[in-house]
Formats: sequence, C-alpha cells, structure tokens
Amino acid sequence: GAEELALLEKLLGLPEGNKYGVQGERKVPVLQTNNGPGLTGLMTIAAHLVKQAKKDQLLGNTAEEKAVVQQWLEYRVTRVDGGSSKEDTRIILKDLNIHLEDKVYLAGNIFTLADILMYYGLHRVMVDLTVQEKEKYLNVSRWFNHIQHYPGVRQHLSNVIFIKNRLYTNAH
Repeated sequence: GAEELALLEKLLGLPEGNKYGVQGERKVPVLQTNNGPGLTGLMTIAAHLVKQAKKDQLLGNTAEEKAVVQQWLEYRVTRVDGGSSKEDTRIILKDLNIHLEDKVYLAGNIFTLADILMYYGLHRVMVDLTVQEKEKYLNVSRWFNHIQHYPGVRQHLSNVIFIKNRLYTNAH
C-alpha cells in the first residue's frame, strides 16, 4: 500500500514528502495531511494524488470510464489484496484474462489509475509465474508487459520477462 503510493506519487510527478502510515492488521494505508484528518485507504489516497497532480483523466473521462476505473480499483483492493491462496490468484488471473481479451487497458482504450494500481498489485504474482502460466493468461501477460513499459510506471520494480515469440504471434 504505502510503497505503491510513493511509486504513484513519483509517476504523477508530485513532490515527495507525503507521510504514509498503515493502520490495522490489514495494513490499510493512511496519508497524513497537514490540514485536517488523514486519508485512509489505497483507492481514496490514490484518487486524491491524481487530483492533486491535476491528472483527472487517469480516473476516466466519461461517466462509464469513471465507473469502470472505480470497479477495477475496488477489485484490486478486495480481490487482489484480499486473495492469498494459489486458487485466489488463479481466479484473479482468469477474470483479468477474460476482461482483457478485447481491450488494451482495463478501462478499454485509455490508460488509467486502474492499470497502474493493478500493475503494482500483480507485480509480485507475475514475477513468480512460469512461462507456461504466462502463456495460459496471454491477455494478462500482454497487458502487464505493456503497462510495465509505460513511461514512469515500473520505476525500481523488476522487469518481468515474457518470451516474445509466442506472445506476439497474433498481435494486431
């Protein structure tokens, strides 16, 4: 949570110096603000940072895009962060693979906060996948590889290697 928010801050070009803490046993991120109460929760803080950076397009442009971004951010917090078993991971990858079948990004054709936070949330999962698993979830692999090469997203996170030959045979 807190580490991802620091990455997001840098990606958005915000000055560093926000104080992040965690709360409770689920380690919910908290942002201490100078004026008033702190903000709690990954989605809340992330949306706040995006607005602070005046990059509202990352939250979606149309009402529908905004709703889809919100939906994937919720999915990220409830399913990806909540899931811990191999089975949970398999279901998440399967869901995403189906969703991404005909899309470049989670919200369709625009790069949003949902892509950024889903990328950060899935990084540790993707690092551990075998070549066979990456091929099984081809759409997720294609999307993940695209996002990790998006300017400023990956930062110090390790580059996940995908074998090019099979992955891009049916690229359009």
